[in-house]
Amino acid sequence: VQLQAYGGGMVQAGDSLRLSCEASGGTFTSNYLGWFRRAPGKEREFVASMRWRGSPTYYAETARGRFTISRSSAKNKMYLQMNSLKPEDTAVYYCVESNGERRESDVVSWGQGTLVTVSS
Repeated sequence: VQLQAYGGGMVQAGDSLRLSCEASGGTFTSNYLGWFRRAPGKEREFVASMRWRGSPTYYAETARGRFTISRSSAKNKMYLQMNSLKPEDTAVYYCVESNGERRESDVVSWGQGTLVTVSS
């Protein structure tokens, strides 16, 4: 199963964007599904995650209240709804399958990443 993230693009500050991730060739199989991001010149960081059934959910402080992670009932897609975007949200966003809530070391599968650019 390969993870394919898409939905990134260039938006203005305050706009919304929804990222999608599809498990091509099957369904998600890990205990946790989530999103990480890498901003230009920075380390990759945790954004949000959820248990495979869709809850509970976990968020980085920078995402809490603005981003929402969810999954489809079909069990092969997950989403990251991002509202009130800020220029500091500019990053490549990666969807992941993981064995833990937020540690990068628990990630077992990475999507290829989708670029989000937020202009001021």
